[in-house]
Amino acid sequence: MIYLLATSLIWAFSFGIIGNTLKGVNPFFLAAARLALAGLVFLPWLRARACGARTALAAAGIGAVQYGLMYLALFMSYRYLRSHEVAFFTVFTPMYVTLIHDAWTRRFHPLFLGTAALAVAGTAIVKWGELQSERFWLGFGLMQASNLCFAFGQVAYRRLRRSGPEIRDREIFAALYAGGLVVAFAAWMGRAGGAAPALDGRAAAAVLYLGVVASGVAFFLWNVGATRVNAGALAIFNNLKIPLAVAVSLIVFDERTSLPKLLIGGALCLAALAINEALVRDRD
Repeated sequence: MIYLLATSLIWAFSFGIIGNTLKGVNPFFLAAARLALAGLVFLPWLRARACGARTALAAAGIGAVQYGLMYLALFMSYRYLRSHEVAFFTVFTPMYVTLIHDAWTRRFHPLFLGTAALAVAGTAIVKWGELQSERFWLGFGLMQASNLCFAFGQVAYRRLRRSGPEIRDREIFAALYAGGLVVAFAAWMGRAGGAAPALDGRAAAAVLYLGVVASGVAFFLWNVGATRVNAGALAIFNNLKIPLAVAVSLIVFDERTSLPKLLIGGALCLAALAINEALVRDRD
């Protein structure tokens, strides 16, 4: 559980850094650069042959979704949303984790749809004045695509590890980043022709931090932690980063929002998370 807590604290600052320090930087470049740096962190420990070609390819496939597609959607959402809004909209990830887990195990309970509806209501309150805005829906849609990809990757990696308990996480993790990098690099080449943006020292340091620490170290800690807790605990920690990230964006990065709507909508979302966690715990 300590791994998930440490990761939540690291990620709390990532949203504000991307939305403010790196504002305007090509999202496809950011995704590719972040994954390339993260992959380099774990490349020395890669033991694809020892894990088996099939397992390594499965890990790369998971990484293509959990990291590659997730990052592309996440970084593009910053074109339409502020960093605290991006963080807030990750509230749906635990519900997706639960639904994907249920679909995989062929267990489903309609009450989980009610928790999702409650979270949607909370989101609507927070963004009530912008529900007619096309930019809002574009950003919201991109964030839900990102959440789905991240949720799928967590469930898939847990199943992969439990099917091969002899595998060490550090020996296979570079394969996940490699799969994500292939997707991100293809998007960068296709949309930007591989042209790297000019970065000043502060922006370059931010990219380095995001790649080495927030991705390279934090995602490893997160996926390792995900294999050591039940689905309910994983759902809770998926959203611990939300109040932390919102607070950091508002206080450290000086973003502005309607606090009454944020508190009311956030309370509904927290209620949805509590109900979701209780339902999962009762079945585990």
